[in-house]
Order: sequence, then C-alpha cells, then structure tokens
Amino acid sequence: MTSAPLINCIGTCYARTAQWLNRWVAPLVLLLMRLWVSVAFWRAGVVKIADPASTQMLFENLYHVPLLAPAIAAVLGTWIELITPWLLGLGIAGRFTELFLFAYNLIAVISYPDLWPHGFWTGLISLGDFADHKVWAMMLLAVVAWGPGSWSVDGLLRKLSQGRTTR
Repeated sequence: MTSAPLINCIGTCYARTAQWLNRWVAPLVLLLMRLWVSVAFWRAGVVKIADPASTQMLFENLYHVPLLAPAIAAVLGTWIELITPWLLGLGIAGRFTELFLFAYNLIAVISYPDLWPHGFWTGLISLGDFADHKVWAMMLLAVVAWGPGSWSVDGLLRKLSQGRTTR
C-alpha cells in the first residue's frame, strides 16, 4: 500500500484551508489591525484638539520633534492624528498611509524620550518601554507588506478596475 493518496489528500486539504484563510481571515485580520491603530491615533488627536493650550505646552516642554518649531509640530501632529486614522481605517491609499504613519510613530517615539527611560536601544528590545508604539509599528508594517486587504477602499477599487478590464 502506498501513502501517495494520503499525501495528496493532506496537500489538497492544506491548499483549500489556505485558500479559505486568504479569502476570509486575512482581510479580517488586516481590517482589525488597521482599525486598532486608527483608533489609537484618533484618540490621541481628539485629546490634542480638545485642549490646544496643553498640547502646545507638551510640544514646547516634553516632545522634542526634530526640525520643526513646537507650534508647527503641535498643529501638524494634531491634524495628522485626526485625518490619517480615517484613511488608515477605510484603507485609502493603503500602503502609503501605513508607511507614513509608521514614520510618524517612529518620530513620536524618538521625540519623547520619557518613553524609553532605559535608553532607546535597550527599550527597543525590552517588552516594557514604548510597548504600544512597537505593537502599532508591527501592525502598520504588516499592512505595508500585505496591503490594506480586500476589505478596504483600495481593495474595492481594485475589484472594480479588474471588472472593467475583463469586459
């Protein structure tokens, strides 16, 4: 008796499972990652716009954004955190938006040394220092790598454009 039929059956089951995961689970995971990071940035923007004087004070005294005056950094940071979460959550200009927010997140970490009390490089490896920012960075990089998924405006536009080219 040969094991070829069993191996073929396992291979077929694996391929079907992978196809199902790619069709349903991958878009859901990408959507959840986009929404998770969107909510985090949106909440930060809402806090900043609710109290502009405190935001200005934070940028003057705690956040050390390179190359920008504190007043400009405060306004720019607030509006980035209010606008880009919508692009991210809806999956509009997906990879560009995610890459932009990844860079923004990195600048935020670098600009606020209190996030890494044990040193930047030590904090980068440890689990405690700026853990939220590391999780957001990994989620953003995943969406950069795989795109925003089929459950996004980009995915919908891709489907629509493919439908036009097949006619």
